[in-house]
Amino acid sequence: MVENQSNNNGQARVSVFGAGNAGLTAAFHFTQHGAQVALYGSKGFDEQIHAISVEGGIKSLNEYGSTTLDYSGFEHIDLVTTDVQEAVEYSDVLVLPVPSFAQGPLFRELLPFLTSGQTIVLMPGNYGSLALTKIKNSEGYASLDITFVDAISIPWATRITGNAEIAIFGMKAFLPVAALPASRTAECIKKLQAIFPLQLTPLENVIAAGMENINFGGHPLMTLLNIGLLENFPGKFNYYTDCCSTATANACEILDQERLAVGRALKLNLKSELEAMNELYGMSATSVYELNKTSTTHSSVNSAPDSSRSRYITEDAPYLLVPCAEFAKLLNVEVPIVNSVLHLTSALNSDNYFESGRTLEKMGLSNMSASEVIAQIS
Repeated sequence: MVENQSNNNGQARVSVFGAGNAGLTAAFHFTQHGAQVALYGSKGFDEQIHAISVEGGIKSLNEYGSTTLDYSGFEHIDLVTTDVQEAVEYSDVLVLPVPSFAQGPLFRELLPFLTSGQTIVLMPGNYGSLALTKIKNSEGYASLDITFVDAISIPWATRITGNAEIAIFGMKAFLPVAALPASRTAECIKKLQAIFPLQLTPLENVIAAGMENINFGGHPLMTLLNIGLLENFPGKFNYYTDCCSTATANACEILDQERLAVGRALKLNLKSELEAMNELYGMSATSVYELNKTSTTHSSVNSAPDSSRSRYITEDAPYLLVPCAEFAKLLNVEVPIVNSVLHLTSALNSDNYFESGRTLEKMGLSNMSASEVIAQIS
């Protein structure tokens, strides 16, 4: 059992793994919120690690273009390293704000140095707790008692804008999370709340956390429906205001209804995309179309995917839509739009997401009934 959740001055300690947009923002904002932070970047993905070492910390802009930003300032990061063992041993709370396809490779780097009692937070979760538990057990570490926490997403709309420099365009009002096992969720929230700069709220289990990721409805389908213009005119669009039309919003609404139907079959009390987005961003939009057109947080991020290789497809289709399709098949729920999006995005990228995505087998849930799946994660 590690005992380094806080230092001698009572400050919370946390290790952040990944030096991309979310990793730098987490290191900056956790520090600004009062925690001591270790930031780790893998060799080959460590350009910002070296930049932070040179600059002495991370700068968050107070203005980007004509937009005034909150959460600005400069923060010194306690430990910046490319030594994975050093970062793992720094704290018993490890936060991995990395894309879903990086979770497995990064976890395998951490695995030899992990200790029972540590908590690993995945942002976004996207059922990563299940996939990483399978890796842990299959690679000889079954006795290692790790608690995983899946968040529905990262808390911020954020971008790296330069060396050791970020712009935070906004932050959710709260962040829903669930632990694996679900019986530890309340305990984990109590432990993590001192580190996170926003309220953490509990979900029923990690499947609910995956199903509640708000990227489900907006990213893969809306990117698919706009891909010709996005590829032919790169850099010309604001994704949320320009790519959402009344027709694309209608299609996203039907996709969302399929997600909710799978949730009901799993006996999960899921929120609609509109309800969740309104709550997370303090809005009162009456439609997904209105929400996309009027959200100041999203309109501030003046960019859009310029390729079918964008994470809006390569992460959200195989790691959000595939699990939903897998659960639907298990439960005999019809999801024609989900399946259509997966077929078409697979074709765009010469892949087969039904096989390469996060399947029941990869989550360690194959050959189980729905009731056995729920028992497994509870």
